[in-house]
Amino acid sequence: MSRRQEAADVVKVRTLPVQVAARLTRRIVNGEIEESRAPSELDISREFGVSRVVARETLKILASLDIVDIAQGRRVTVRPQAEWDYLSPLLAEWLPEEHVDGLLRELHQMRELLEPELAAMAAAAISDETLARLRDALDRMASLESDPEAYLEVDHEFHMEICRAADNRILDRIMYSARWLGTASRRVTNQGSLPNATRDHALVYRALESRDPDAARAAMRTHVQGNAPLLARSGIRS
Repeated sequence: MSRRQEAADVVKVRTLPVQVAARLTRRIVNGEIEESRAPSELDISREFGVSRVVARETLKILASLDIVDIAQGRRVTVRPQAEWDYLSPLLAEWLPEEHVDGLLRELHQMRELLEPELAAMAAAAISDETLARLRDALDRMASLESDPEAYLEVDHEFHMEICRAADNRILDRIMYSARWLGTASRRVTNQGSLPNATRDHALVYRALESRDPDAARAAMRTHVQGNAPLLARSGIRS
């Protein structure tokens, strides 16, 4: 299974407007559609043989992903690709695999910046209830080391518990919104040694249990940075 397919952890049955939006997005990525000749509602209707209602919904989908702007008078322009909504899982199905690889690389950079500080913030404020949930997650990870897919889910929840313990709603939403990329990234890194991953999580847990922000920051940084060789081995350079 390709990384693009792994990242697209979404229902495969798609409505007609979504199918047309996917076709147009791929053409934009491939350089077949330029800003100066972005298709209008009428263009879409004629080219794909769909109703104006379907064409209108197609443009709404593209606009919701920041792929196009629709000005008054329905003039359509293509937005720079750097400004697209890459936190939307819908794009995972539409982008070439090398683009998804780039997103996973950028996700890793984001994790290196944010997660050590989130762990430090969590250590300063963590509750006994959260520590109990993290202990339970850690025990489940140890029991799931032969089941990478199940391990992945518990791994994600472990990190989100830490994020919630940091008690910052904006950072929480950033981490949550990037969850589909996190799932794709973990499918790559979990091809390494899961016992080693469990050990890293245990070190993070102990630092949190000690309520030591510096130790939690260092343990999380070591854990996240340890994924870089696994990503590089799979062809994703951090």
